[in-house]
Amino acid sequence: MKLNTLFVVGVCATTLFMSCGSETAQEKQLRLTHTTLIDGDTYQFFQLVGAKVIYEKDYASYVAGVANSSQAKQLAEKSKEVYGSLIPGLDSLAITKQVDFPIKGAEKFVATNNVDTVALQTSISYADDRYIDHVQHEAAVVKDQLQRMTRNTDKDVRTFAEANLAKVTELFTLAGGKEDASAHH
Repeated sequence: MKLNTLFVVGVCATTLFMSCGSETAQEKQLRLTHTTLIDGDTYQFFQLVGAKVIYEKDYASYVAGVANSSQAKQLAEKSKEVYGSLIPGLDSLAITKQVDFPIKGAEKFVATNNVDTVALQTSISYADDRYIDHVQHEAAVVKDQLQRMTRNTDKDVRTFAEANLAKVTELFTLAGGKEDASAHH
């Protein structure tokens, strides 16, 4: 009787200790509860910037092939370079902070030639001026988020933001954006 009881207790203890390993627990926590190691501001950063970088990189690849003006082509190449360099860093940071990346449900850029609906017509019609304005607007959003993250309390997030802010600011300026002189404190 004692031998059976000891055997059952041993099996239960072994199962308990095996299922509570730190790596296994962290994986289950992320997979089942989507709990992350970041605060709300950083989560918003991942949602906004994480969705934009992939879309903008794909859009820039498309524009590089169809743009008419040299300014739009140059801007598309710079966008591919900047956003392409952000993706691996964001991915590594997301893994470290247990955030799902790429962002689920994020819009993907798809260029098609057949137009069936009015919604597709508005997304397909391309003009160099509209692309330049688009890049300026989207770079401003990413730049704003990176500036916010330079003041974040998480050292890894702050380091990532500081390392990439200059690249995005350069893209913003190349697209015709103006730095607000009163914004620097």
